[in-house]
Amino acid sequence: MGTEDATGSRTTEADEDVAHLLVRCLRAEGVEYVFGIPGEENIRFVDALSGSGIRYVLVRHEQAASFMAEIYGRLTGRAGVCSATLGPGAINLLLGTADATTNSTPMVALSAQGSLRRMHKESHQVIDLVSMFAPVTRWAARVECPEAVPEMTRKAFKTAESERPGAVFLAVPEDIEAEHPAEPLAPLQIDTVHADAPSLTQIARAAEVLTAARHPVVLAGHGAARAGAGDALVRFAERLGIPVATTFHAKGVFPDDHPSALGAVGFMRHDYGNFGFDAADVLVCVGYEIQEFDPAKINPNGDKRIVHVHRFPAEVDTHYPVAVGVEGDPSLALDALAAALPDGLAYDPGSSGKIRTLLDDELRYGRENDAFPLVPQRVVADVRTALDRHDIVLADTGAGKMWMGRLYPTYEPNTCLVSNGLSTMGFALPGAIAAKLVRPDRRVLAMMGDGSFLMNSQELETAVREGVPLVVLVLVDQEYGLITWKMELELGRHSHTRFTNPDLVAYAESFGARGYAVESADQLLPVLRHALADDAVSVIACPVDYAENLRLTDRLGSLSGPF
Repeated sequence: MGTEDATGSRTTEADEDVAHLLVRCLRAEGVEYVFGIPGEENIRFVDALSGSGIRYVLVRHEQAASFMAEIYGRLTGRAGVCSATLGPGAINLLLGTADATTNSTPMVALSAQGSLRRMHKESHQVIDLVSMFAPVTRWAARVECPEAVPEMTRKAFKTAESERPGAVFLAVPEDIEAEHPAEPLAPLQIDTVHADAPSLTQIARAAEVLTAARHPVVLAGHGAARAGAGDALVRFAERLGIPVATTFHAKGVFPDDHPSALGAVGFMRHDYGNFGFDAADVLVCVGYEIQEFDPAKINPNGDKRIVHVHRFPAEVDTHYPVAVGVEGDPSLALDALAAALPDGLAYDPGSSGKIRTLLDDELRYGRENDAFPLVPQRVVADVRTALDRHDIVLADTGAGKMWMGRLYPTYEPNTCLVSNGLSTMGFALPGAIAAKLVRPDRRVLAMMGDGSFLMNSQELETAVREGVPLVVLVLVDQEYGLITWKMELELGRHSHTRFTNPDLVAYAESFGARGYAVESADQLLPVLRHALADDAVSVIACPVDYAENLRLTDRLGSLSGPF
C-alpha cells in the first residue's frame, strides 16, 4: 500500500520519505483532520496529506488551529491534531496546547524544526521548541531519525489519550522530514489499556464514609463527562437522594432539570450552588480535577471528608483532603459504591430546592427584562430558548462565561463548552468550527465578548471558505468587562479596560459571512433563531449592559446560608 501525492502519483512504502510515513502513522491513529498553516520547513508533510484521507483545514492563525484541535479532542475523546512550521508558527500553537493540557483534553501538536545539523548553534528561526512546550504538555520531543517515527507517533497518541489526557508536542526537523528510512516501516499497533475495575477494598472504605455521613454532596468534574458517567451519576443520586453539582467544565453531565441538581460551581464569589456545600460533611468528587475550580471555595476549612472517584489519584491540596480515593472507571465505581451501601439511608436533602428556585428566578428575571442594551440574564435565557438540548454553545472567557456558567441550564455533557483550566480568551470561534465539523447534525453557537471576538475573528474566513455553518453571538460592551468587574470589586474603581470596535456587521460581511445588529431586547431571540436555521456563517452583534455584574455580587454578598 502507498499514499497518493497532490499530482495523483503514488508513493510506495519502500521509497516514501518521513513526511509520508508520518501521515500513514496519523491515518493508523484514526486522524480525520489536521488544523494548521504550512511553512517552508514542513511542505512535504502538508503535501503528503493530499489524497491521504485526512482533511487539512487551513486556518488564518496557528493559535486558532490549536483551539480547533483541542475542541476536536474534547468532543471525540481522540487526540485532535494541529500543525505549524518552526519558530513563530510553533510558538503560536503554544496557547491552545497549554489550554488542552490544563483542560485535560487529548491533543497532538506537530511543528517543523530546523535541520539537525544547525541545532547546536544560533540559527535563523530556530529556538528550543521542546523545552518551550515541555511545561505545558504531557510529553514533548523532537524526532531525531526516520526510524523513530512510528514509535514516537504511537507514544504521542497513547500519552495524549491516557487516563489523564492532555497535549503532546512533536517537532520534526526539516532534514528528517525529507529523509527516506533505510527500510520500509509501518505504524505500530494501537493498544489502549484502561484500569476500569475499582478496588473492592476502596469501595468498602468509601461506603463506610458515606454510611456515617449526614449530608453528602456530589461534585462532578469534567473527568465524569470524559468517562461518560452521566447515567451512573443519575442512578447514584436517585438511589441515595444526594444532590449533585458540577463544575463549569462538566456542565450537562448531570442534567440541570433533574430534581437533585444543584447547578454549577465556579463563580468568583460565593454563589447559590456553594451554599449547597456549606453544610455538607462528605463530598463525593467524581472526575473532578483541581484546576477546574478551587476547592477552597467549597471546603474553606478543609474539614469535609472527601471521596475522590476518578481514573487517577487526586492532586494534593490543603482544601482537598482525600479520605478515600477510588480509582477506576467512574461509572463502575459509582454503581459499586451504591450497591455497597445499606438500604434505607436517609440523608439531609439540604438546600437544593431553594438553590434551584433562586436560579430559576434569575432566568425568569432575564426573560421578562426588556432593557436595552440587554441584561446578561436576558442573553442567557434567549440562548437557552433558541438552542435544543443537544445543540452546542461555546462560552468564551469573560463576563459572559460567568453568566453562562452559573445560569445556563445544560442537559447533556459537552453542550456548553468553556475553557476552565487556563480560561483563555479567543477559543470559541475556532472551537466552534471544530465542533461543527465533529457534530454536523447539531447547531453550534460561539458566544463571545467583543474583546474575545477580535482576538481570533479572522477565522470567520476559515469557516466561510471551509463551508462550516455556525453562529457567533458577540456581546458588545466595548470593554474587557470581566476585568472591570474584578477591579470594581477589589479596588472600587477601574481603568484601562475600554476600547472601540469596528462596525461588526460590515466586518462580518467583508468575510462573506452574514451580519446582524440587535437593536432592542425583543430582537435577540428571533435573530438567533433565524441565524441558527440558516446554512451559513453568521455574526450577531448584541449590546449588553454589565451593570448587572456588580448588582449580582452585591446580592450574593448579602445572602447567608445554609438556606
